[in-house]
Formats: sequence, C-alpha cells, structure tokens
Amino acid sequence: MWRIAAPAVRLAALLLVPVLILGIAAAQLGRDLGPSVPDLVRAAGLAGREELVVGVLGDVPGVSLRDPDTGRFTGFDVDISYLIAADLGFLRDEVRFAVVENEDRSRMLTHDPMLTHDEKGGFISVDLVVAGFGITAERESLPGVGFSQPYLATEQTVVTRIGHTGVVTLGDLRTRRVCAVGATESERLANQSGAVVLAAADPGECISWVLDGRVEAVVGDAAILAGFVARHRKQLMAHDIGLESTTQWGINTGDNAALRELVDHFLARSADDGRDDRWETAFERHFMTEQKYLPTQPIAMDRQPSLTNVEVRD
Repeated sequence: MWRIAAPAVRLAALLLVPVLILGIAAAQLGRDLGPSVPDLVRAAGLAGREELVVGVLGDVPGVSLRDPDTGRFTGFDVDISYLIAADLGFLRDEVRFAVVENEDRSRMLTHDPMLTHDEKGGFISVDLVVAGFGITAERESLPGVGFSQPYLATEQTVVTRIGHTGVVTLGDLRTRRVCAVGATESERLANQSGAVVLAAADPGECISWVLDGRVEAVVGDAAILAGFVARHRKQLMAHDIGLESTTQWGINTGDNAALRELVDHFLARSADDGRDDRWETAFERHFMTEQKYLPTQPIAMDRQPSLTNVEVRD
C-alpha cells in the first residue's frame, strides 16, 4: 500500500488554506457589492420574458412620436427605452411601445388600441413608463410611483404665436389666458403667476389652442415644447423666462424595486462609461436638431444628470 509522507500532507493542507480563504473572501465580496444583474432581473420578474412593454407619449415630436402609417415610435424617450431594454437583455424587436396618457403615467396603465386589451375595460399595465415624467415630491408620494434617478434635466419655457410681445417672466402672463398640461409642475407655476390657466390633456392640445387663439401662451418643459415649435416654426416662438430651477425626468418603475435598481444601475453606468455614447447620440439626434428654434435657452442639459452609483454586480 502506498503511503503519503506526513510532510506532503501538511504541505497540501497549507496550500489549500489560501484557496479556501480566497473563495470565502470572494463570496463575501459578492455579498458586499450587492446583487448581480441576473439576480435583479429574476427578482423583477423579467427572466424568460419574451418582450418588454414600455409606456411612452404618442405625439410629442423629439420626445416620443408614433408614425400613424407604420406605428413606429421615434424620439429621445424611445432611444432611452432601447438603452434600458438592451441592458436588461432585450433585443430591439422585443421592446413593445404603448401610448400612455399623461394622467396614466403614475398608474402605469395604457389603453393603446395597438395592444391587445384585457378583460377589465381595455387597460393593461406596462413594465416601464418613459414619458417625459417630471420628478416631483407630490408625484413621488403617489401610490405605485417609483421613480428612477433622473435621465434628463430640462427647464420651463413659454410658447406663443410669432409676433407676441416678449415674455421675460411668468409674471408677464398675469391675467392672460394660458395653457398647461393638467396636474404638472407647469400648471402649478402658471397658476402661481396669476394667469388664467386652461388645463389640457396633453401638450398637443395646448399647442392647438395657442394656434387657434383660444389661449395666448403655453407653459411647459422646453424639451416637450421644442418639437412643436420646430413643427410650427412659421407660427410659433419660444420665450426664455429665466427660471433657475430645472425639471428632471425620471423613469417610473412602479412598485418593482428590483427593476428600479436595475434602471438606476444602467443609467449610472452609461453616464460613467466614456465608451457608451448611446445617451449622447439620442440627445444629438432628437434635441440638437431642434435647438435652433429655441435660440435663447437650452432645450435641456446636454449631459446626463449627476447620478449616484448603485451597488449592483454586472
């Protein structure tokens, strides 16, 4: 019978000790660094899913616009949706867009006829809402709203017909008839200015009212209204009202905490990775082409907002 010399056994044992220590340390490090992307994808209920349903606006040029002939969506929010979807593991043709109305962004519901309706009145839930949704304390307190970190920072602007007297501050609109989308920061600011505010269902309705003379002006996010000014550039103009505060847009993930953590991680990783130019490409494609129609103010910050890194392992 072969016998292993005692020194050899001791040597083997000594060699195994560092390996065991390294293995334990690696496992502990993994726990300390937080969950992995696959862990969170499973926790978010997306593992094995064949498609990701994203709620977007339907008629806001530059942000999210659906072609009535092809049904195809284009815009900055659409490209941001593709960015998140790709990092979640979905191909472009596995992303399904649905129009959400402004009032349904917090509820994450759509009744878009392009989707199959369920049995409860034609509304279905979406996985994400990427729809020019400004982060406010009031919205964050709503049940079912779970904002990601911001992906865009814009500011307020005022749009009037060409030839209107200059609007330097919101106070210049006092007693004037103006339009703002209902239940938005823009509506709140317009009311504070002393204007006579007509609340619309969406920005397109506001634009139609200023074009037909029902109101003198529209108050809204510059990133939302810029595309309409470009579309009606022979009729409309924008006024920089000089507000120092910005409006930051967030992605609504609802009550899905794991999905929110993933979105935060992907946005922060995109901002930190100098080789990842998907955000910059989207900004250049959809906003820089419209900037000339807002010559006195930026449509939005041309870089991602400052984000907090999330402890997620790739």
